[in-house]
Amino acid sequence: MPQREKIYLIGAGIEGWEGFGATALETINKAEVLIGHQRLLDIFPDFEGEKRALDDLSIMLEYLKTTEKRTVVLGSGDPNFFGVARFILRNLPKERIEIFPNVTSVQYAFARIKEPWDDAVFVSVHGRGLKSAIDRIIAAEKVAVLTDAVNSPAAIARELIARGAEGYEAWLCEEMGLPGEKFTRTDVRNLATISCSPLNILILIKAWEPTLEHYPLIGIRDEEFATAKKLITKEEVRAVTLAKLRLQDDLVMWDIGAGSGSVSIEASNLMPNGKIFALEKNAQYLSFIRDNLKKFVARNVTLIEAYAPEGLEELPDPDRVFIGGSGGMLEDIIEAVDRRLKPEGQIVLNAVTLDTLTKAVEFLEDHGYGVEITCVNISRTKGLTEYKMFEAHNPVYIIAAAKED
Repeated sequence: MPQREKIYLIGAGIEGWEGFGATALETINKAEVLIGHQRLLDIFPDFEGEKRALDDLSIMLEYLKTTEKRTVVLGSGDPNFFGVARFILRNLPKERIEIFPNVTSVQYAFARIKEPWDDAVFVSVHGRGLKSAIDRIIAAEKVAVLTDAVNSPAAIARELIARGAEGYEAWLCEEMGLPGEKFTRTDVRNLATISCSPLNILILIKAWEPTLEHYPLIGIRDEEFATAKKLITKEEVRAVTLAKLRLQDDLVMWDIGAGSGSVSIEASNLMPNGKIFALEKNAQYLSFIRDNLKKFVARNVTLIEAYAPEGLEELPDPDRVFIGGSGGMLEDIIEAVDRRLKPEGQIVLNAVTLDTLTKAVEFLEDHGYGVEITCVNISRTKGLTEYKMFEAHNPVYIIAAAKED
């Protein structure tokens, strides 16, 4: 079978003509077909072959699969950077593809604001949901965001403010390479009020982080949390609980019966690129958890106002589940968690009564889990006038369960 003609992906510079290497220009001149958005085709008014405006990717793909003609697909900047290359490489053999990158709009933007970009994170919200993008943004020190008309810089700013993540210097880079080119330096609060050109890139650079630097990643004192008297998972118990959860940086965790949110908040510190969903419905507790999430800037914790197992259906499947409270629905919660827990997932449950301990172990073992129980007895010194004594707290049973092969 004869080898098919190669497909050439060639990137245009920020202003069009500049940046094309001699080999890229020679390849374009020898092409029989030139494909691209109209503004890119217009760069080559004297092209003698066939021009095809790029509208429907599926139609273009069908042509590329069958064509015997020497074809160039034009893109903006680097076709491999949020460009057409991803789609083509996924659908055509790589040996048929040659790529000629150019300067990307993001690269140009960083150059214009005189900021290194080798340590930046790149996020596109173009045609995508905003929530997952915000999760990535708030975990980053420096981020470039490719926006769209719906997920605009102002919309992103409002979401950052709502998540308590407004400590960024913002650069709004508009109309780059065009006569109306504009670079605006501002902060997140002001960004939320700015209307801008749909042709923009948003650069966010971490400038400050309210209050978080004053607290440890793990071991926050109990009194730092807003809470009812017996609501919080005590500091020492919390440390063992987090250890039993075996957290990793990019996991999905459910915190069922989150109470004051102390476990979610310290888990958030330990896995900044993870996603944590704190389920709580009690009206009294909700006021506490909202205050704590804001105080500790727990940006990757999402509060779900629901009594489990309600509210779990819409959440992503968990890698880790902590059950701090069950509201009398323990068996139903374990049933729901078991259906959704990822392979090699871990369930950790805290029990303060022998009744809950017995039920939890029985339910988990019946569902095929290997169970390890740790009894944590905490005593703290209580200062008196001339000497100290230990004051004992109620024992807590920490149940760690993993699915057995």
